[in-house]
Amino acid sequence: MSLWDYANPKKFVETTTPLLPWIGGAAVGLVVLSLVWGFFFTPEAERFGSTVKILYVHVPSALMAINAWLMMLVASLIWLVRRHHVSALAAKAAAPVGVAMTVIALATGAIWGQPTWGTWWVWDPRLTSFLILFLFYLGYIALWEAIEDPDAAADLTSVLCMVGSVFAILSRYAVRFWNQGLHQGTSVPMATGGRTVSDVYFVPLLLAMAGFVLLFVWLVLLRTTAEIRVRRTSALATRARRAAEARS
Repeated sequence: MSLWDYANPKKFVETTTPLLPWIGGAAVGLVVLSLVWGFFFTPEAERFGSTVKILYVHVPSALMAINAWLMMLVASLIWLVRRHHVSALAAKAAAPVGVAMTVIALATGAIWGQPTWGTWWVWDPRLTSFLILFLFYLGYIALWEAIEDPDAAADLTSVLCMVGSVFAILSRYAVRFWNQGLHQGTSVPMATGGRTVSDVYFVPLLLAMAGFVLLFVWLVLLRTTAEIRVRRTSALATRARRAAEARS
């Protein structure tokens, strides 16, 4: 069986629907476990005190805010090349989830930054590019809502997604591109294998990241299946209306 078989909306819904309760349960379980572990069973940091524990929300949400856009980019490119409607609907479904993750990351970053830096916000490259990414999320959703023809909306939002990907990449690597600003580098750099997080915080942080990834996957699958059903219902209603008009 080819991966492209799941581009068929019916096959996609039939495959994902039984998996949704399991993915959702695992996501909620990991998120709750990591937050309880991190907030109640890890010590205060010597430098940052109890505020360090906000990393269990801030780091995973920031990670998913960026990776959600990159997932939308891949789905948009598949739509532009292969014209698979499921990929376009998956990108559309991911955008509100990405917005939520971005808002959480911005809010927790401000709460964390105030006692750490002495300010709620600084216009350093990483934070600025992250804020611009948030605006692209809003523009992406607004563009979907503004265009009635679904295929035209998918085309234009795919182009917007490619442009916005510049800021997703900058949000991820701005600290490397510009060696300035208050924002620290990545706490868990996957490419190098090094990390700046102490062992006592590392395991619950990994669990939180895994939980947020599963939460994102669950919400996107849930919203994609809903989008497919809405599209199918709309097509059936249009067909019935045209048949009624033909009879009259």
